[in-house]
Amino acid sequence: MLAAMPPTPPPTPDPGEPRIRDRGDACPGALRLHSADDGRLARLRLPGGRLTSRQVEALADAAEALGDGRLSITSRGNAELRGLADDCGAQLAALLDEAGMLPSPTHERVRNIVASPASGLDGLGAADVQLWARELDSHLRSAPWAAALSGRFLFVLDDGRGDVAGLGGDVTLVAVRGGEAELHVGGRAVRLASSDAPGAALAVAGGFLAAARRAGTGAWRVRELPEGYAVDVAESGVTARPVPAPELPQGPPLSPGVLGPSALSVLAPLGRLTAAQLRALLPAGEVRLTPWRGVVVAGAGADRLPALDAAGLITRRDSPWAGVTACTGRPGCAKSLADVRADAAPVDAAPGPAHDHPGGPGGPGHMQAPLLPVHFSGCERRCGHPHGAWTDVLATAGGAYLVDGVPTPRTALPEAVTAARTTR
Repeated sequence: MLAAMPPTPPPTPDPGEPRIRDRGDACPGALRLHSADDGRLARLRLPGGRLTSRQVEALADAAEALGDGRLSITSRGNAELRGLADDCGAQLAALLDEAGMLPSPTHERVRNIVASPASGLDGLGAADVQLWARELDSHLRSAPWAAALSGRFLFVLDDGRGDVAGLGGDVTLVAVRGGEAELHVGGRAVRLASSDAPGAALAVAGGFLAAARRAGTGAWRVRELPEGYAVDVAESGVTARPVPAPELPQGPPLSPGVLGPSALSVLAPLGRLTAAQLRALLPAGEVRLTPWRGVVVAGAGADRLPALDAAGLITRRDSPWAGVTACTGRPGCAKSLADVRADAAPVDAAPGPAHDHPGGPGGPGHMQAPLLPVHFSGCERRCGHPHGAWTDVLATAGGAYLVDGVPTPRTALPEAVTAARTTR
């Protein structure tokens, strides 16, 4: 008997050749559930990551009643419910609608808006871009044509501190002091009035759709447009001044701890929250999920940190779990070669960075450089990996891992990951 021949891989496109999309994206949503090995998956778009206390409670109820009892936080600050039954779609939609998390069934997958999570809470930043997020979301839902955007098209709103500007937005707004904003798209930027920023972001998204139609390649993202089909801001109807040498601000992500007079930042271990941990965030004036798989709790003071720590949330910057993320892995994903979440657990025995407050190691005012983020991936797709520099921990078919390309036995992961994270 002849052995079966392996499938022939598709040809590799020439460098610079435009990608041809012959179908719409398959991103899951709240109404379009994705089938995974652990059941159905729902992804909820949360502009600016914002949730009311009522919505937090509703998600905890949904996770317990319909899913696996947990909520996953994505690298865009959205929420995922996993382990859903095949026939729960209508019940889930009704629950989300009743809690105000499904304001537009036709546009629910295109509400991809990341905003600086601490904006308006800690006194930093040039403007409260969470207000932009609300206005842009309203504009999106009011424009019938915006439903044609891909579920991967991303708006990024940075308040000037540079925490989210580098997250690869298709349209990026950056607040500038003096009541102005910069709009960045496709490597170009313009300066305009802050009050015009949300409307301009929507107009440029329309300009992208027009450019994609002209190109005929079915592009989902701005970076996929072929040469000669750049988004023209002026043709999109935006009146603004060009920025001669556009540059996005770069700043660190939020660390766990106190934010300003009445807000806290915590991280979810490996990006997942149990229903009990969700409820531990309450009471809160508002909860914001972050692109670093964390949560900002508005209306909470430092006295809440011990309770959140006891609930299993990451409340300290020196926690070895800070900055450690993982894809779903086995048994939830058929493509994964390992149970990466279980294999990431021993890493918590490794040392973390020091506190950056006076009196810490090194004397008053000492600040130790933070560790690199580390992401465990079950396959070469590396779903959910961080942006920028990060330590890559990739499962292999033989049961070992590659740590930044170096073969590493599973038993040696804690030491190898710690060494890789601290190497610059």
